[in-house]
Amino acid sequence: MSVLFRYFKPYTLYILLAIVLLFGQASCDLALPDLMSDIVNDGITTGNTSYIVGTGFKMLGVALISACCTVTVGFLGARAAAGVCRGLRRDVFISVEGFSNAELDRFSTSSLITRTTNDITQIQMLIVMMIRMVFYAPIMAVGGILHALAKDKSMSWIIALAVVLLFTVVFSMFSLVMPKFQVVQKLIDRLNLVVRENLEGMLVVRAFDTQEFEENRFDTVNRDLTKTNLFVNRTMSGMMPAMMLIMNLITLLVIWVGSNQVSGFQMEVGDMMAYMQYVMQIIMAFLMMSMMFIMIPRAIVSINRVVEVLQTKSSITDPRHPSCPDKVRGVVEYRNVSFHYPGGDGDVLSDISFTALPGQITAFIGATGSGKSTLVNLLPRFYDVTGGEILIDGVNIKDWPLHKLRQSLGFVPQKGILFSGTIRSNLAYGDRTASGEQIERSARIAQAMEFIESKPDLFDTMIAQGGGNVSGGQKQRLSIARALVKDAPINIFDDSFSALDFKTDAKLRAALREETGDTTQFLVAQRISTIMNADQIIVLDHGKMVGRGTHRELMAGCKVYREIALSQLSEEELQ
Repeated sequence: MSVLFRYFKPYTLYILLAIVLLFGQASCDLALPDLMSDIVNDGITTGNTSYIVGTGFKMLGVALISACCTVTVGFLGARAAAGVCRGLRRDVFISVEGFSNAELDRFSTSSLITRTTNDITQIQMLIVMMIRMVFYAPIMAVGGILHALAKDKSMSWIIALAVVLLFTVVFSMFSLVMPKFQVVQKLIDRLNLVVRENLEGMLVVRAFDTQEFEENRFDTVNRDLTKTNLFVNRTMSGMMPAMMLIMNLITLLVIWVGSNQVSGFQMEVGDMMAYMQYVMQIIMAFLMMSMMFIMIPRAIVSINRVVEVLQTKSSITDPRHPSCPDKVRGVVEYRNVSFHYPGGDGDVLSDISFTALPGQITAFIGATGSGKSTLVNLLPRFYDVTGGEILIDGVNIKDWPLHKLRQSLGFVPQKGILFSGTIRSNLAYGDRTASGEQIERSARIAQAMEFIESKPDLFDTMIAQGGGNVSGGQKQRLSIARALVKDAPINIFDDSFSALDFKTDAKLRAALREETGDTTQFLVAQRISTIMNADQIIVLDHGKMVGRGTHRELMAGCKVYREIALSQLSEEELQ
């Protein structure tokens, strides 16, 4: 909880001013029954019209001051809550941006979205209500009790009875619903997950005609969430009737006891009416506190979930004493590298060693699940090696500043991801200062100009969210062009030619060798034809390196490579 306090510091003045105004508002509200009592006792009873009018104007002034305080407190509360939650959203987003893949695997995407949106909205509502009610309600409750006792101590047992009954109702409701709020937030996570998967996999759902299955899956989660929310709401809906019943019973009790005292000349009529007003104020204060008890449990769950993200530190951070060369040549060495995923049973990569030089293409091939993508994902430190080390220009990548390391890499992921915007904004994503000539050159190397030139707006053509309005091959070529615009000394292509036809694949590889021949290139591929001309080919099998060399050397000396090659091309085509 203490993590959140620093977000309130810029708004301390707002909150303090709101508290002062709440004291003013409470004082006004507590003064009204006294003024009403004076009108009855000293005005109506004696027939003093001028006193009634004068006191009436006082009541009107007090009511206006109370209204002004209410409006101002509402403004200050909303301003403070919005500012605090703006800072929370910013820092949660920054925290998530800094997570390594290990932390992203720990928190699901749907859960992170819920924490950034729904959970912080719950916190914002709580702050507004706390400023408005949490401070005001106790002032009214205590003030009401003191004023009531000042009017008549003989009926203090009625106040005590009311407080006991109110505490019993609030505590009972709180005990019932508190465990359910944790369940609600988890079910919202689950609902977001189902919706996200369904929307992203809509083509697969339609292709397999499983709309009914997905509808049932969504309906199951939706029903669970609805059932839990109904339980909470039905339980809490009993709060208001219970409070009103207590208020009405206590009012009747005050009238019954008070009327006996009035008839015995032990209390004046105005004092009894004021006493009733104070009792109602006390009960209304408890009603406001009970409303907070509805919000606080759920908000506490949300606070814990947000704080969990804020307190989670990335397992991959900048070194304390960073070191890297001023000019990056691009000599990459994997030295006895091993890796296993966090919580995994065994290594997915074992004892991998090789060196990649500038001007060379180092290719990786192997069966699905052999560790090709994992191997290249270690270079940008998406994960850290668990054994051995990776060096660039003789310096361990763990000693490089993360910004400098990733600035030196052009990366094309296995799944081409584009952002909503234009083709130009996507290609310039890695270098916002890139010139038009640089962008066009990269697009030509990536063989993307053919379809770009077919668009009326050329580079200003809009790209839908996730690249939904371009084909898989076009998305891959734009992803490759985006990496080339960066003009990094090391380029990683993680199976990024898979959606290209053989002709485009060949033209793109030829252009890459000609235009970026001085860079270090890593190429993960499934097709033998894509990697045949690589300077060195690393063959992986179950996380182990079982071959390294040129195409001809591996055909002659590596059984695994030869089997993969012959499964795709004939002996003559492999010559």
